[in-house]
Amino acid sequence: MSLAVAPEGGFAEPPPGPFAVPHLTDAELRDLGAQFEDASAGEIIAWAASTFGPHLALAASMTDAVLIDLAVAAAPAVEVLFIDTGYHFPETLETVEVVRRHYGLNLRIMTVAPHDEALWQADPENCCSAVKVGQLDRALAGKAAWMSGLRRDEAPTRANAPILARDLRGLVKVNPLANWTSGQVDAYIAEHDIIVNPLVAQGYPSIGCMPCTKPVAEGEDPRSGRWAGNEKTECGLHLS
Repeated sequence: MSLAVAPEGGFAEPPPGPFAVPHLTDAELRDLGAQFEDASAGEIIAWAASTFGPHLALAASMTDAVLIDLAVAAAPAVEVLFIDTGYHFPETLETVEVVRRHYGLNLRIMTVAPHDEALWQADPENCCSAVKVGQLDRALAGKAAWMSGLRRDEAPTRANAPILARDLRGLVKVNPLANWTSGQVDAYIAEHDIIVNPLVAQGYPSIGCMPCTKPVAEGEDPRSGRWAGNEKTECGLHLS
């Protein structure tokens, strides 16, 4: 299967009527992923948008709006998902609203029902699966593919992250920024005046829930502030 992207970073509009999502085999995903190593993030997103149409979503952490900026340029109506766990920093929730207004996002916020006790204290091992993974499962019901801003240079555990993969749900997962470096991210932010969560400037390069996220010292792994002092390295959203 060849990489087909419309000229000038655009993507082909789906034909009238029901949108037919193609079935991609694991071999085709591997071949496409290899091709995408030399493609721009915009080309990868345009391919995803034209391939999966309304059955595509973007999961955003709101650390910055780099992926959102790239995605809305290719597919302005793409559904952006944000999981409100009830434990986010106020700055993160403020960033959600600023980004929503700036881009006029098709934003879907998945809100976790209040619990009688704080899950991060009562059941820290299963808190993420309850308040994050479960909500993403709900949000992706009926979808064929989703995008994330995961990058290989964020942590050793992500060093081999593919641009394309099949997740545990059987959906196609697209990581358009997988081979970007932190320097490329910073350059894109500066060049395009991208909205950034104010916590980044306070030493939080990777931002999750408030009880489980600490500032990171200069030179440390960007994700070392997540679940600091714990063997945990991932919330479960990116496990495949």
